[in-house]
Amino acid sequence: MTAPEAGRICLVAGASRGIGAAVALALSREGHRVALLGRDGATLDEVGAGLPGPSLTVPADVTDADAIEAAFSRIEREWGPVEVLVCNAGAGTAAAIVDTSDDDWARMLELNLTAPFRLMRRALPSMTGSGWGRIVVIASVVAKRGEAQVAAYTASKHGVLGLVRAAAAELARSGVTVNAVCPGYVDTPMTDATIEAIAARSGRGTDDARATLARRQPIGRLIEPDEVADAVRFCLANAAVTGQGINVDGGSVQS
Repeated sequence: MTAPEAGRICLVAGASRGIGAAVALALSREGHRVALLGRDGATLDEVGAGLPGPSLTVPADVTDADAIEAAFSRIEREWGPVEVLVCNAGAGTAAAIVDTSDDDWARMLELNLTAPFRLMRRALPSMTGSGWGRIVVIASVVAKRGEAQVAAYTASKHGVLGLVRAAAAELARSGVTVNAVCPGYVDTPMTDATIEAIAARSGRGTDDARATLARRQPIGRLIEPDEVADAVRFCLANAAVTGQGINVDGGSVQS
């Protein structure tokens, strides 16, 4: 396994915190230029200020097709075509199926499935044209198993893993790889929100709720964002790995 040559143009969607910020830092440390995409420009600026290499703040809502087009156009104008795309923007929602509204369902599909599709579709022409590209979608272990109380989230992550597999098969001879990284519970603000929701529903303290999530992973702790970023780096470096859902979950899903 060898790292791609430094200086690739990378776009990290959902780069303002957590996994996205860790991925941006890992790519920057390897000498790549990193465009940071997210809704909060000020937070993206803070992430960019902490990177050792060049960064570009690109505020955009990934559920807005016109905003995606404008973001790519700006990156191409200032740097050139995107060569590495990391689709990390996403969110979750928790409710029993009978309590899941149409709006909740549509929001999960739009953010966790349709947005990565649009980002991928926009990035591919230049990647296939040059004969080299890397696309990595941050999915979830629930892309591979069902889990109670998160039907909409689970369905969206199953869907995005299917998108990754189909794209990888379609692009296998093009020089472009497409993979998913499937984390378990990661120590991020998104997991903090999950912990707060568990505590509110159960009446337990947040420390107890956090410990419960940690125990659900065989290693007995939450995953670190840097560990997810390492899996992304692997996907960039190994041209023979494509169409995979790489688990970073402490052994909770063995596949």
